[in-house]
Formats: sequence, structure tokens, C-alpha cells
Amino acid sequence: MSAHISNVRPEYDKVLVDIVDYVTTYKISSKLAYDTARNCLIDTLGCGLEALEYPACKKLLGPIVPGTIVPNGAKVPGTQFQLDPVQAAFNIGTMIRWLDFNDTWLAAEWGHPSDNLGGILATADWLSRNAVAAGKQPLTMKDVLTGMIKAHEIQGCIALENSFNKVGLDHVVLVKVASTAVVAEMLGLSRDEILNAVSLAWVDGQSLRTYRHSPNTGSRKSWAAGDATSRAVRLALITRTGEMGYPSVLTAKTWGFYDVLFKGQPFKFQRKYESYVMENVLFKISFPAEFHSQTAVEAAMTLHAELAKAGKKIEDTKKITIRTHEACIRIIDKKGPLDNPADRDHCIQYMVAVPLIFGRLTASDYEDDIATDQRIDVLRDKIVCVEDPAFTRDYHDPKKRSIANALTVEFKDGKKLKEIVVEYPVGHARRRKEGIPLLEAKFKINLARQFPARQQLNILDVSLDQKKLEAMPVHEYMDLYVI
Repeated sequence: MSAHISNVRPEYDKVLVDIVDYVTTYKISSKLAYDTARNCLIDTLGCGLEALEYPACKKLLGPIVPGTIVPNGAKVPGTQFQLDPVQAAFNIGTMIRWLDFNDTWLAAEWGHPSDNLGGILATADWLSRNAVAAGKQPLTMKDVLTGMIKAHEIQGCIALENSFNKVGLDHVVLVKVASTAVVAEMLGLSRDEILNAVSLAWVDGQSLRTYRHSPNTGSRKSWAAGDATSRAVRLALITRTGEMGYPSVLTAKTWGFYDVLFKGQPFKFQRKYESYVMENVLFKISFPAEFHSQTAVEAAMTLHAELAKAGKKIEDTKKITIRTHEACIRIIDKKGPLDNPADRDHCIQYMVAVPLIFGRLTASDYEDDIATDQRIDVLRDKIVCVEDPAFTRDYHDPKKRSIANALTVEFKDGKKLKEIVVEYPVGHARRRKEGIPLLEAKFKINLARQFPARQQLNILDVSLDQKKLEAMPVHEYMDLYVI
């Protein structure tokens, strides 16, 4: 005889309640968070503008049905597209993630919190244009920055103690959840409706990480976040129609997220939702490379110069050792053939070999015309990774959050170059004073890729001024980016 199963509808899972109460009631008071969010905004948009240089990205952009124009729709920076908010979120999210050059958060789970900007910016622009058309007040860019801070916090705080990659799920599940919560609040949904929306995000079947790993590494990893943030907008809009939610979506026995997808383990939390993640987010300033390799690439750039000083050539090397942390080995320590740019920008051997040979690492260095240089694969075969437990501990230490790598070059004649150690990349919070001028320079370079000089100056005039940016209506700021 079967056991009685209660059909009494439960209260909402506490994890969902905490997310929604944070989104609806918490007031961001941190000046540092808003300053960092503005820098994050311009860096993220700049990454999207650079991605427009790549046909593989551009082919995915635009309306689903060619020629469709949505009245009062959201605009896609660097293009003439004006789309519904769901498709605009996909466009913007895909652009900003395409080159693996936007911000990063590293913890038990890693990810890129600025991926949420696709849904946030598209929704804010769409809402602003419709508000103005109805004679109402538009949203301002401060509303966008607030949404960014909160989406960063939700994604990042869940990631601190909960590893989705260890159960084979991709981190974009957190983009979907964070974007859904923030977008639903922007749409003016009630607390109960936002709970419904966030539950729907967890109900979704979640993306497998297989597109990020051998033997299946491929370009979906470059549009997965666009897919997630656009799905969030879609779910929030579905909820706005009055669609119901699922209170115990995480905890339901047998059928909930924990039992189905998380090996029966509940989520753990290290801290409350505030503004910690935005304040400490990692910027990819110098290199479009998976973040666990950033310090290794910095070290390789130094060694490129040291090789010349020592009168040595790449052909003289016998072995290169990368002393690193466990997460780096698990994600990007890769041998064998590399089939496409997405495969190469997740291989630390490739990302070290290129700067050692050429003294640079740019997005174009992952393309086939560079990858066919035989010296790269010869050098890759000489590069080995070894874990340093101390590096792994410091990676997880909330007071340090380092991403350390150390490189040693050995030559065929038995000589070695001094080991180069880099603990914190230039985009780390500990190096903000050094990093922000470089971040602004990166933004200026990316603006110049798409816009004439006067348009660049108009964008910079607002974007580099905190007060001007925060006060500007969203649709007016987005109009600055129309090509």
C-alpha cells in the first residue's frame, strides 16, 4: 500500500523568498557599488561592440523574423535593430559574452554577472520608450545600475558556496534566476508575482556544461548567457499575465531541483544579499581569456620580454610549468586538438603559448589563421599544469580571492628563467587604482571600432560621469549607441 502524499500547497522555499525580498526591499547605499556598476556597464557594452567585428556573432543578431521592427522596442547597441525585449535581451546578452571579455566572479561556481545586463538593459529601454509614449516618466540609468548591482549579488552570492559545474550544470542557470528576479521587479510585478517568476526560472531544465568542455567545446558557450537572460525576460512577462508559480520548486521530494539536479543537497550560503559582489567583481581588462588563466597570461607577457633579454628563442624551450589552482586545472588544462575559437579560449596552454610567441593575446588570436601557426601546438605540448594547494586555498579564501598562476620556463641547455608569479590580475578589486584607467582605455578602443569621433565623444561625456549617467533616461542613453 502506497504512503499518503500530501497535496497541501507549501509555503515558498526560503531561498526564493530571500531573493525576492532582497530585490523588492533592499536599498543600495554603497557609493562604491554604483561607481563599480558604471564601470561594469561601459566595459560590458564595450565587449559587445568588439564582438560586432565577428561574423559568427553578428549572424545570430536581429529579429527572429527578418525585417521586424517593434514600435517602442529596445535598441541593440552598435546596430539599427529595435526589437521586443526578449529578443533584444538575447542580442545584447550574446554580444557582451561572445569574446569572453566581460566581468567574472569566481567561487564554488564561476560565472559572469554582467551577462544579466542583456535582460536588464533591454527591459529598461523598452519600458522607458513605452512610458514616454504614454506621457509618463522613463526609467533612468540609475535604475539600470541598481538592477545590475542586485543581479550581480544574487548570482554571486549563490555561487559562493554552491557548485553547479560539479553536477554538470552550466552557470547560466544563475543568470536566468538573477535576471528573472530583477526584470520582474522592473516590470512592476507584486512580491507574490516575482516569487512565481523566480520559481519558473528554477523549474526550467538547465543547460548542460558539455558545450564548455572536451570533446564538445563549441560556440554555444558564447550565446548561452544571451539565451538565459532572454529566457528570464520571457518568464517575467509570462508571470505578468497571472501565470502561477511553484513554491517548493527547490525542495519538493523527488521532483524538486535539489533531488533532480543537485544530488539531493540544499544550497548553502556564506553571506546575506547586499552589494558585495559588484564591489568585488573581477574585470577582464587586458586579455579576452577565461579568467582562471588571466594571471598566467600576465606572467607569459613578462616572460616574452625575459626570453628576448636572455637571448633565447621559443624553439630553445624544453618545458614550461604552470603552478596553478585546482579550478584552473579542472576547467582549462587541455591537451590534444583544438577545433574552434571557443575551444582555444578555454585552453590555458594555448592562452600561454600565444603571448610567449607573439607578445600579445587578442580575440583574433583564437581564429584559425593564427591557430594554424605550428609553433603554438609545439609549445602547447611542452606546457604542464601542477596544482599548488596554497593557490587553491587562497582562491577560495573570502579575504583573498586570488587567482594565482606561476610560470617557469626551462631550456634545452638546462638553464631556467626565474619563475614569474602573479596572484591577482589587473582586473581584481585589489588593483582597482591600476585597473580602472585601463578599463576606460579599453572602452574607448571599443567605441572607436563602431562609431565616428563625435558619437564617441557624446557617449564618453555621459558614460565617464557618474551623476550624468545616473540621471539620464535609459532610452536616451541607448540612442547614443545607434549606428
